[in-house]
Amino acid sequence: MLSPDAPIGIFDSGVGGLSVLRHIQAQLPHEHLLYFADSSFAPYGDKPEDVVVARVLSIADYLATHGVKALVVACNTATVAAVRELRERYPAMPIVGVEPGLKPGAASTRNGKVGVLATERTLLGSKFLALRDQIHEATGADFLLQPCVGLADQIEFKELDSGETAAMLERYIHPLLDQGADTLVLGCTHYPLVRASIERVLARAGRADVVLIDTGDAVARQLARLLEAEHLLRPAGEQPASLTAFTSASSAALTVAFTSLLGIDPPVHEVEIAVPVVSQ
Repeated sequence: MLSPDAPIGIFDSGVGGLSVLRHIQAQLPHEHLLYFADSSFAPYGDKPEDVVVARVLSIADYLATHGVKALVVACNTATVAAVRELRERYPAMPIVGVEPGLKPGAASTRNGKVGVLATERTLLGSKFLALRDQIHEATGADFLLQPCVGLADQIEFKELDSGETAAMLERYIHPLLDQGADTLVLGCTHYPLVRASIERVLARAGRADVVLIDTGDAVARQLARLLEAEHLLRPAGEQPASLTAFTSASSAALTVAFTSLLGIDPPVHEVEIAVPVVSQ
């Protein structure tokens, strides 16, 4: 039976999920949190879907051994590939996925042209494409899809302000602006971590009016709704909330990410998750 005092599990292919974690901490400050960064297996976006599914299930199983009461898939690629399988495996557990913010993008656009920055795997996913078509039919918004090959890797390497990252952003954003996009969806949880760099690209292009959509806040609100509906919110006034992190790569690297990106220093543990074997 799930307990209100149990932790919430949050996982991503790397540090991108920290952009979601900060929203969850802000909205649910009394909750215990476990964060898993699967950096040794990153990026997910260039791997076959069945391999991503197997990996995601392995990580969820690991977090389940720590007694989590809810799971947040803080990775767009993993959500597109595996959230259905996760819900089938853990039907009694609240599970929140991260999807590119197509709905808020359609609501925000003034001219009906919405650029979507995401990994190639996300943009090729059947679930994503079905959602795009559904929202286009309902709203008339046109979604301009831009795969951002290598950008998540740059962010994993903490290259937030490097010349190479800036050049990538120029290369990926300008074609969307040239097509008239007045709204950009940050369709990977890594991308809000370079929001300042994106805003500089827009300012140099004379397009500071472009709206940026980050879905981390919506994920935290949905998580809060599900926990409340299941009577799983941890009461205020209990012992202080804790945050513990795990990584399949270097604990030192994840510690640096927490410090540099969020200004906090939680305990970080290195763990080994077996590479999934996918039957052919």
